[in-house]
Amino acid sequence: MKQRIAKIRQYLAAENLDAAFVFYPLDSGHFLPNVRYLTGFSGSSGALFVTRREAIFITDSRYTVQAKKQVKGARILVSKKEPISTLKDIKEAQPKNLRIAVEAHRLTVEQKTRMQKQLPDAILIDTTDMVERMMICKEAGELEYIKAACEISDIAFERILGILKPGLREKEVAAELEYQMKMLGADKEAFETIVASGYRSAMPHGIASEKKLKNGDFVTFDFGALYQGYCADITRTIVLGRASTRQKQVYDIVARAQLAAIRKVRTGRTGKEVDAAARNIIEKAGYGKNFGHGTGHGIGLEVHAGPRVSALGTQPLKSNMVITIEPGIYISGWGGVRIEDDVVVRPRGAIVLNKAPKKLLEI
Repeated sequence: MKQRIAKIRQYLAAENLDAAFVFYPLDSGHFLPNVRYLTGFSGSSGALFVTRREAIFITDSRYTVQAKKQVKGARILVSKKEPISTLKDIKEAQPKNLRIAVEAHRLTVEQKTRMQKQLPDAILIDTTDMVERMMICKEAGELEYIKAACEISDIAFERILGILKPGLREKEVAAELEYQMKMLGADKEAFETIVASGYRSAMPHGIASEKKLKNGDFVTFDFGALYQGYCADITRTIVLGRASTRQKQVYDIVARAQLAAIRKVRTGRTGKEVDAAARNIIEKAGYGKNFGHGTGHGIGLEVHAGPRVSALGTQPLKSNMVITIEPGIYISGWGGVRIEDDVVVRPRGAIVLNKAPKKLLEI
């Protein structure tokens, strides 16, 4: 953690800044990704104030013991006030004209206004991706956590296949899938589990509903385990019963598109190039209008992070980035297919972390 905070100080020096305030404003029961990355703290309320010489972690009394156990590389300040209001109590934040980097994409206008009121003599400098640019390439330990999250997800999916049958509600299946991930060691699910069957499988974000599974349905599962704070994100589509000729054809197109995109991944390629590899196959098959989202995204402490793997992805991929590859075809009123893996970018290609079968399963 000290090395990561040292990188923040290098950033401050390069940008002629005096301090940085790293803050995630949602007390949602979820961890704070940027704060966790820099300090190791996994709680839901905390902030980090970094100067050229000091690093001060701010939290409240709920997390006194946890902070002492987890936080590395920073002095711990337990406050009765929330982090922004605590700034006026930090002597290192008081010098006149102190140039403080704030994460403009994390703070609301109201929060930044309050911060300026707490530190009226400071100059708040908007930054974007100050921490994210450090997080985008994963260290060895981070890759192990993501790999473990993928392994948990794969095994949970294998177990869920054994209980599928007509009449089960999507919500029941999602609940069982989340239960299995936790039993296998997951902290929790990485995001709200998608189980979308039949015509609902044409909804890319078809959160599990009361709909009952029926014979002949496509069933799309988009889910992932959270392990040690790191996310997995996997999608598989199966058919309940025997697949029709059309279902097999659409599935085959998506499978070929996904494989082509994975083969395109390597250091130096752009997300746009990877996206095009999948999109070209789907377009040539006549389903271009049925694939509206990007082919993937970065993943790590957050389930959606950089880099982009879409037509807007101009950033060259770097070694040890972890990205998803998830093309799909969605036909309103009929159904849809999406196949997704998490892959590690390497100079000679991609390392696919998921092992769950990708052939069309007829359950």
